[in-house]
Amino acid sequence: MTTATIPDPWPAPRAAAPVRATVALPGSKSMTNRALVLAALAEGPSVVRRALRSRDTLLMAGALSALGSTLDTSGDDWTVTPGWSSADTAVDCGLAGTVMRFVPPVAGLAGGRISFDGDPHMRTRPIGTVLDALRDLGVAVEGDALPFTVAGSGAVTGGRVVVDASSSSQFVSALLLAGARYDRGVEVLHRGAPVPSLPHIEMTVEMLRAQGVAVDTHEPDRWGVEPGPVKPVDLVVEPDLSNAAPFLALAAVTGGAVTVRDWPEHTTQAGDALRDILARMGCTVERTAEGLTVTGPDRLAGLDVDLRDVGELTPAVAALCALADGPSRLRGVAHIRHHETDRLVALATELAGLGADVEEHDDGLSLRPATLHGGVFHTYADHRMAHAGVIVGAAVDDVLVEDVATTSKTFTDFAPFWAGLFQG
Repeated sequence: MTTATIPDPWPAPRAAAPVRATVALPGSKSMTNRALVLAALAEGPSVVRRALRSRDTLLMAGALSALGSTLDTSGDDWTVTPGWSSADTAVDCGLAGTVMRFVPPVAGLAGGRISFDGDPHMRTRPIGTVLDALRDLGVAVEGDALPFTVAGSGAVTGGRVVVDASSSSQFVSALLLAGARYDRGVEVLHRGAPVPSLPHIEMTVEMLRAQGVAVDTHEPDRWGVEPGPVKPVDLVVEPDLSNAAPFLALAAVTGGAVTVRDWPEHTTQAGDALRDILARMGCTVERTAEGLTVTGPDRLAGLDVDLRDVGELTPAVAALCALADGPSRLRGVAHIRHHETDRLVALATELAGLGADVEEHDDGLSLRPATLHGGVFHTYADHRMAHAGVIVGAAVDDVLVEDVATTSKTFTDFAPFWAGLFQG
């Protein structure tokens, strides 16, 4: 079974008994795409092992190929040979925020005019902060939103730049990743409300340092990258821990036990916060020889939590809270209004459509116990919304998830894989 044969809307499987399963997840999208960018900037050929094969990562591979690198994505381990093109070319961002934000700072180092565009939904996502920063650093940019064009000159002056990254940590990561190849490096200062999703910046910094790049982080809201070479990448990509959310949630809502294999002992991935979140909701969480095992409780507790640093988990956590026996308050995630869709509006609308007692706030959601029922759960071309829909569907009869195939953004053939966990 493949995504081509999946009906739309898709009948989400309903668990008839506690689900017990062990799953091996695809690699981290965040790590894969950062590694590919660094490999394209490196001094020599690189290998990204156990790379995630998904729409987002293939779009990144296509973008870096357009700029002149040679990528072989045919196997589990992807190879990258860096190079630069002087030809005019186009980059398809699709729905990948990492492509739209991480590639323009690299494009300034190429030699041609690089035009960027993407899916209609992507045209509403913020990018102006990165483009303004690039102009300040000496890059010629035409436009302030998709579609836009970067006129590469083969070199970027770099230096100091002030940004407001309060709507996305990717604004900072984008500039840091390419900064070592700029003549003066880059110094990024944030001015504004707190930066969300800080673990993603920590991941960027850690991966840069692993490639021999000097990064100064001793002051809050300031990151400095020294100019210099980037060592070739040889990285084993961790499992995507944010993609673990629906699978671990399946144990939580069915009273079952799900093990995610190869859960890392140390990680900068935001998904690692699932261990604490699920424990607070009453689950038993333990490391085993295989990985991380979550066992669901008889009754799921409500939750009051600030998700600012791990906003991508909000859809899955909101779905769990809609099924909990107590009230919940999710806060600190105003920035997820600018993700693939306005996730707060989308979650409030779709959960309420299934009977949830949910209230939208400027920075989050409140949920109170209610009896849920079936219906169509719309996804807004957002893979995390699809995750929320299937979580509810595991505990509620007759939930239909619209466009479940959008999960291919980070997990090819998610739907048949998910359905297979309910067999028997």
